[in-house]
This record gives sequence, structure tokens and C-alpha cells, in this order.
Amino acid sequence: MRRHASADRLRRTLGRADLRAVAESRRALRELLRHRCDPERSAVAELLTSELVTNALVHTDRDAVLTADVGPWGLRVEVRDFTAREPRPRPQAGNDTTHGRGLLLVECLADSWGVRRHGVGKSVWFALGPDSEADADAA
Repeated sequence: MRRHASADRLRRTLGRADLRAVAESRRALRELLRHRCDPERSAVAELLTSELVTNALVHTDRDAVLTADVGPWGLRVEVRDFTAREPRPRPQAGNDTTHGRGLLLVECLADSWGVRRHGVGKSVWFALGPDSEADADAA
């Protein structure tokens, strides 16, 4: 996993099928958000990021790229992969399986999310608005 980070940006190249990148991505995002939002908001961001990273690594045959930007507008996380197949949330199947719920979590917990097509592949992204507690402290 190659690392690039600035004060308000995280960028990681995730190796093909390297599921260790999921935990590493969570840790890197936690570090990025450490002084920028409350721990609960950071935990949601970590969960959603791990879902997107896992999907990209499990359902594609190539590397992926994780980027996260944080600022006064909030947080935007994007995972780009290089396959055309578009992800879709799966409806609850009524069983206790842990597979297929990642995008449902993103859909439920993110303020917004979507899929952006590229010439080769796509990016799946989510956004969380500004942390209201941090905003109140800054005022």
C-alpha cells in the first residue's frame, strides 16, 4: 500500500486483493480525523470506508485507490477501482449472513453517497457533513 497524506487529505493505493489494506485504511482515516471530528463520527467514517475498500478489493481483480478529504464542509471518502461493474445495495435477505450489507450501511449512515464512472472503472464515494459538535466548539 503506497501512502500519500497531507494535513487534510489521505490517499492510498490499495494492492489487488490485499485485505490487510482494510484495517490499514481504517487506521489512516482515524489518524486523519483524530483532531477534526468527534470519535463517534470518526467511527462511522471508518466503518463506511472499510465497507468501500472491502468491496473494491473483493469484487474486483485490480488495485484500488482510496482518497479522503476533510475540511469545513465535512468529509468525503472515495474508493476508485478499475472495473466497470456498478455496485448496488442488496435488499435484506432475511438471514443472518454478513455479506452484501456494505452498501446498505453506506446508504443508511452517510449523508450522501454515489457512484461516479470514469473512462476505466468507477469511484464509489460517501460524504459526511461537518461535525456539529466541532463546529460549535469553533464558534
